[in-house]
Order: sequence, then C-alpha cells, then structure tokens
Amino acid sequence: MSKTTPAEFIREVRQETAKVTWPSRKETLVTTGMVFVMVVICAIFFLLVDWTFGSIVQLILNLRG
Repeated sequence: MSKTTPAEFIREVRQETAKVTWPSRKETLVTTGMVFVMVVICAIFFLLVDWTFGSIVQLILNLRG
C-alpha cells in the first residue's frame, strides 16, 4: 500500500463525509423515542422473567426444607 499524506487523508475524509446521508431532526427524534420504548418494554419483560424464575426457585427451595 502506498503512503497517504495527512492532507490527502483529510481530503478523502471530507469527500466521504459529503456522501453520508444525515437523518433529519424529526427522524432522529422518532428513532430515539422508539429506542426508549423498546428499552422500557425489554426492562419490563426481563423484570417479569426474573420475578417468575425467582418465585419458582423460592418455591423449590421451600419445598425441600
């Protein structure tokens, strides 16, 4: 591979950055909202799963003793 000068590297980075399609403010807010909703749904799901398994283990341990 040939060596790239710092100036050439910066020029190439600017060219690549110009090709990027940046999301609009509305798209960013909608996507952020969806992420927060999914995090809450996953948190509730894992809370219920943890509570269920904890209850089952507690029941088994109480039956043994």
